[in-house]
Amino acid sequence: MTTPDTVPPSRVRPPCRGRTPAAPGTPGPRPESPAGAAPCSGAPGPCAVVRTRRPGTAVRRFRHRFHPGVPGPRGAWQGLAMREYTGVRTGARTPHGPSGSTGTDSAGTDSTGTDSAGTEGARTDGTGTTHGPHGADGPAGSGAPDGTRPGRRRRFVPRLPGRTRARRRLAGLALALTAVVVLPVAAAGTALRIEYAGDPPADARTRGRDALWLGHAWLDGRRGERDLAALTRRAAGTGLRDLYVHTGPLEHDGALRPQRYPRAAWLVDAVHRRLPGVRVQAWLGDRLVYGRDEGGGLRLADVGARRTVVDSARQVLRAGFDGVHFDLEPLRSDDGDYLRLLDGLRPAVADEGGLLSVAAHQIDPLPGMHTVSGAVTGRGKWWSKGYFGQVARRVDQIAVMSYDTALPLESLYGGYVARQTELALSAAPDEVDVLMGVPFFHTDDMGHHASAETASAAVRGARLGLARADRHREHFGLALYVDFAATGDDWTAYRRGWCAPVES
Repeated sequence: MTTPDTVPPSRVRPPCRGRTPAAPGTPGPRPESPAGAAPCSGAPGPCAVVRTRRPGTAVRRFRHRFHPGVPGPRGAWQGLAMREYTGVRTGARTPHGPSGSTGTDSAGTDSTGTDSAGTEGARTDGTGTTHGPHGADGPAGSGAPDGTRPGRRRRFVPRLPGRTRARRRLAGLALALTAVVVLPVAAAGTALRIEYAGDPPADARTRGRDALWLGHAWLDGRRGERDLAALTRRAAGTGLRDLYVHTGPLEHDGALRPQRYPRAAWLVDAVHRRLPGVRVQAWLGDRLVYGRDEGGGLRLADVGARRTVVDSARQVLRAGFDGVHFDLEPLRSDDGDYLRLLDGLRPAVADEGGLLSVAAHQIDPLPGMHTVSGAVTGRGKWWSKGYFGQVARRVDQIAVMSYDTALPLESLYGGYVARQTELALSAAPDEVDVLMGVPFFHTDDMGHHASAETASAAVRGARLGLARADRHREHFGLALYVDFAATGDDWTAYRRGWCAPVES
């Protein structure tokens, strides 16, 4: 049990300086001494703690003066400080348990001169002398059996204006962020669902201008006659007209090694024989780089590299291909070097009697989306509608890669394809073939959800977009990506949703 003469100095209340002593039995803080009043004698009597400045200052000063090093505003000692400061009476127990364990002497008086019931009464020093206005027995009229006087119960909740303002600001910021992020997303989702609503007209069917991307196995010997026979059965009765067979990739300087397509002659001849009217195009591509620190890749800003790409296009056309299909990624919107490359390719391909085709990024669903995407990711996700039109005017055929959208629902993806179809048809000239990409693959990652990006949703979305934008346009088709990942359900969705019914 702690006695007054063994109380640590850090817990002994210092004598007040220049303040009026507290009235006997008066709980709570006392005001400053008025002018002319006799100051406190300096004896260690029960002087009240004065609250100054803003609310909470006295509490903090009291806590740090008598209990240095205690935990923060929620600490155990803070409760004791608050009770002593506000005058809350709790009976014979302190906030920490019985009087015998918290520095209270056998008479119920603690080391601060306050009895265990919370009444400021007599105080005993180390010699046994009592101090205070009424001695050890307390004031006259004490109602407790042990001579202590239970005081009034007052409740005081300190205000922390700084923290309150901070919390209000955080709440306002959270509400603003919710409005900025959630509301536009909800509005976009509603718009896409509306795009996917309705039934496409019966005449929104294939125009016989569809295409299929083929893997490199058709040119390096891994695919043969049996595979071609199966492909022929798949293509029968559909609108397939072009096959983009992977012939590259290009070297980083734009060159193409002939060793990459040893079976080109066989494939072109076999397709022409089995599928009359179907064209075989060489699919060329490479990774584009822009900055000096992006590693290896094709730099379109290099004039020499662009000339070499044109030479590679002539090379594959002379090898027997019917056309050349370029897929260069990631391609930023408004890239003038790409337009200059197309300006060089168009006459060179035409002189060889070939077809010039390109794969295109998606068009901004909202104006300026490509700018935001480029600033955040540093890559080209979308093209502006104007840039899409500039590219389309320089080629014979443009295929929109309308997949890898990261949309989680089939209805949202179908509405997105419908919107992309409308944008592409309104930007491209009437004489240019516009093809919308259909996913024939089923990977699951952040950019592609197989359960949402289905072939049936893409076909239906393309039909809806065609009906709204240019229902009678002939230069329109679908591009299926890719043959080696396609399933029977993908082919069935393409046939039933887009092609005319075939008699079995």
